[in-house]
Amino acid sequence: MEALLAFTAALVALRFAGDLFARFRARRAPHLAAWAASLVAYAVACAALAWGAAAGWDDIAFRVYYLAGGLLTAPLLGVGSLLLRGHRWTISVAIAYVGVAVGVMLAEPLTASVSGTEIPDAQAHLDGFPARVLAALGNSLGTLAVVAVAIVTIRRDWIGNALLLAGVVVAAAGTALTGLGESDTALFILAAVVLLYAGFLKASGERFAPIRSFRRGPRRAGRTA
Repeated sequence: MEALLAFTAALVALRFAGDLFARFRARRAPHLAAWAASLVAYAVACAALAWGAAAGWDDIAFRVYYLAGGLLTAPLLGVGSLLLRGHRWTISVAIAYVGVAVGVMLAEPLTASVSGTEIPDAQAHLDGFPARVLAALGNSLGTLAVVAVAIVTIRRDWIGNALLLAGVVVAAAGTALTGLGESDTALFILAAVVLLYAGFLKASGERFAPIRSFRRGPRRAGRTA
């Protein structure tokens, strides 16, 4: 049951990410790409959670889970909010940060091997610097960006900002309450994905109806004799 819930959360997050990316291709709005990337990271973290619940945790599953969920999701979410306000300089910062985060998780040795069926505690397997410090910094700044943009634009669109803030709070609660187990954590993640996706669309002024990821070319008239 735990693996099924986590896998469902991964599929939902990936489906929403695909829709946001299709909207980015149609609109070329960079904040949609950043938010799509944040949901992809969320989906990967959910997939690692499902793997750990189904087959037991190991070093690889933990590294993937911590990279996608602990290092990438919140910062990319914050970048999307800043891009919505026109701060395009964050694109270069985000690319550099993602590169550093991936490099850290590939190179950082684990202090203890990962095993068991419970969600691993990062403190038991990673040193404080650089991985955990980078995660704390990235999550703090990413969350701060989302909250700051929401406060600045709350009068213009309080519903969209409320959904985004609710999604951030629910996601943070799911991370903080990892001791509840994979199933409860997956439920929090699933709820957060739905709230964030709805907030993305509302804050961007996007319609909730899905759009096509392709365009039909004009029909050519056939030749007549």
